[in-house]
Parts: sequence; C-alpha cells; structure tokens
Amino acid sequence: MSCPALRYPSNEEWILAGRRGELRVRATDVADARLLTLDGVLDGATYTPLRDTIVKVALDEPPAVIIDVTDLTVRDDPAWAVFTSARWQVAEWPDVPIGLVCAHDHGQNTLRRNGITRYVLAYATLQSAVKELAADELRRYRRRARASLPAEKGSIHRSRELAAQWLTAWSRTDFIHAVSIVATEMVEMAVADTDNELSLRVESDGSTVVVAVQHVDVARTRLRASTADAVSGLDLVAANSRVWGSYSTGTGNTVWAVLGPENRF
Repeated sequence: MSCPALRYPSNEEWILAGRRGELRVRATDVADARLLTLDGVLDGATYTPLRDTIVKVALDEPPAVIIDVTDLTVRDDPAWAVFTSARWQVAEWPDVPIGLVCAHDHGQNTLRRNGITRYVLAYATLQSAVKELAADELRRYRRRARASLPAEKGSIHRSRELAAQWLTAWSRTDFIHAVSIVATEMVEMAVADTDNELSLRVESDGSTVVVAVQHVDVARTRLRASTADAVSGLDLVAANSRVWGSYSTGTGNTVWAVLGPENRF
C-alpha cells in the first residue's frame, strides 16, 4: 500500500500577487533536485505565500530544493529572510537540503550582507548547487515508507499495523509501541478534521524515527489543547516524542514528530 502522496507534478507554476507586481514560481525537476525558479517581485504580500510554497515542496521530500533567485527583485532587504524562515520551518523535519542560486555578484553580495548565507547556502551556478546538495543528501541515510489512507476510523488501526510492519522490516521493533501511540493520535486527529485522503509517513535514520500525517482541506483543522479533565492527542504526541511540529498552508496540513531512543518502551 506504500505510495507517494500529495506529490507535485514534475512541472508546475504558481503566480503570487504582490503589492508592487507579481511573483512567478516555476517548479521543475533537475537531476535529483526540485528546482524553484523565481521571477518577479518579492514583497510583503508575496513573502508568506512564497515561504509556504518552499515548505510544501520540501515536505514532499525531494533529495534537495534549489531556488534560483537570479531574476528576483527585492526592494526591501528584510524580505530576503523568507528563505531562512522556510529553512527554519523544515530544519527538524524533513530536513531537506535547501540552496539558493544567483548568477550575478550583486545578488550574491546582497545575500551575504543580509545574513542569508549563514543558514542557506548560495551558489553561482545551478550545476554547483546540484553537485554539492546532492552530495549532502548522499551522506544522509534514511528509510522511508508512506501510505495513503481513507479518512475513516478504520485507518487508525491500519496506521498502527503499517507502522509495525515498516519498523519490523527495518529492525526497529523497539520503537513500535511509542510510534503506535503517536500514529494513532495523529491519524485520529486527521480523521476528525478532513473527509479527504490522508498520507501516513514513517522514516528512520537508524537512531530516530519520524512519524508524519498529512492531509488536504484545512478548513476544519484544529490542534486541540488539553482541557481541565482531559488529555489531548497532542499531549500524548508530545509525551512520546522528542519534538513535534505542524505545518498549515493553503492546501494542506501536516503534523509530525521525531522519536528518539529515550522514547522507546
């Protein structure tokens, strides 16, 4: 039942409307990376949509995300922080390498002057970015599995079954109990929030395990907090993981958690 979910087409384009003009974002596949080519104006109106677009692409877990800013116009220097903001959001998970490409010295100097290159590396050519970021990804060892599930209660039990199967195959049965608790709560919350298909994802780098649940249609999404007489699903996720987080954008919602050896039973 493993399959890619919520994956972008190989070529796609978005037009983001700004106050001073529009910003076009064209997505293509180059070698093993996902390339976003920006053309237009980055301002206060396009800042958040662009950040969300970068995060959404990273959540699909390509080997690397490369952003070509050669033709990008930025009149207010603080707007360059959109790239560090996107990187910080995905730093814990999925931790996909992100790099910038700028073919002219002025842009390279601007990126350095604004501190962007301290967190997101910049390259003069697409070829150099692909080579270095691909090498970075090769140093990472991860087992990944994902499955699409219907938004129904039966998927809660199915998520536990799948997680146990995958972890057994990876010789990480010591994580099964904690991962089952986390997956149960995440899928239960997602089933309550959407009528659309869910994506369950489990990953391991050998020492930690990541669980993530993604779905579209966020109109009713609610991250429920505890009440005085009840423990919320998020409390159980937090109690059984090292760190957790969520992403909500215009097209989907993702909740994820990283479990370390300290979370095993």
